[in-house]
Amino acid sequence: MYAPFDLSGRGVVVTGGNGGIGLGMARALLAAGAQVAIWGSNAEKTARARSELAEGCGDNLRVHAFTCDVGDEEQVEKAFHGSVAALGSVHACFANAGIGGGNTALLEMDLAQFRRVQRVNVEGVFLTLRAAARHMARRGEGGSLVATASTAALHGAARNCEYGASKGAVTAMVRALAVELAPHKIRVNSILPGWIETDMTDRAFHNDKFAAAVLPRVPARRWGDSDDFGGIAVFLASDASAYATGADFLIDGGYTKF
Repeated sequence: MYAPFDLSGRGVVVTGGNGGIGLGMARALLAAGAQVAIWGSNAEKTARARSELAEGCGDNLRVHAFTCDVGDEEQVEKAFHGSVAALGSVHACFANAGIGGGNTALLEMDLAQFRRVQRVNVEGVFLTLRAAARHMARRGEGGSLVATASTAALHGAARNCEYGASKGAVTAMVRALAVELAPHKIRVNSILPGWIETDMTDRAFHNDKFAAAVLPRVPARRWGDSDDFGGIAVFLASDASAYATGADFLIDGGYTKF
C-alpha cells in the first residue's frame, strides 16, 4: 500500500454510515486500516450495518455504531463523545448524513418542508463538524473534515429548491471553515455526488421516464454506487490529501460536464 493511504490506528466518524454512500465510505476506510464509528438515525439499520462492516473487515473491535439524529445538538454531542471514547481520538469526520427534498414546486411549498431539509442537511453538518473541529483543535494534531454536498449545489434542481439550497450552503460552509481552521492544521473539503443508487434515489431510478431522460446525460453511462466513494473517502482521511482543503470533489460520472 502507498504509505500515505495507510489509516492504521486512525479513528474516523461517518454520519449516515448505515447505508448508501456512507456505508461505502466506511467499508473502504476499514479496508485501509481505520477504526470507524458509524452514525445513523435508525437504530436497527445502524446495528445491521455495523454487523455487516465488522464481518467484512474481520475485526469486530474496529467498528462502532451510534444512533443519532444529526439535527439534534444534544444527540450530536453525545454521539461524538461516545465516538471519541470508542476510537480513542478522531482524525477524520465525514458529515455525510442527509435527506432529500419533496419534489414540491416552490408555489406549493410550505416553510416547514423547507426547514425540515435545512435542519438535517445544513444544521446537521454544522453540528457534526463543530464537534469534530473542537476535538481536533484541542488535540493539536490537525485532522480532516469532509461534508457530503451534491451536484444540486451547482445546477438547477427544479422542484427541489430546498435540497439545492441546503447543499449550496454546505459547500459555502466548507470553504469558510477551510480558511478558518487551517491554523489548527484542520483541512475541510466537500464531496459532491451525482446520480447515485441509494435508498434516497430508489424511486426516481425505477421511474422509466426519469431514467430515460437523465442516464443518457451521464457520460459514464451508468448510475453511481456506494463503492464509488471509497477511494475519495480514504484519500481525504489520509495524509495523501494533506495539502487539499476548501475543495469540492465531484463524483458524478461526468454529469456536470455534459
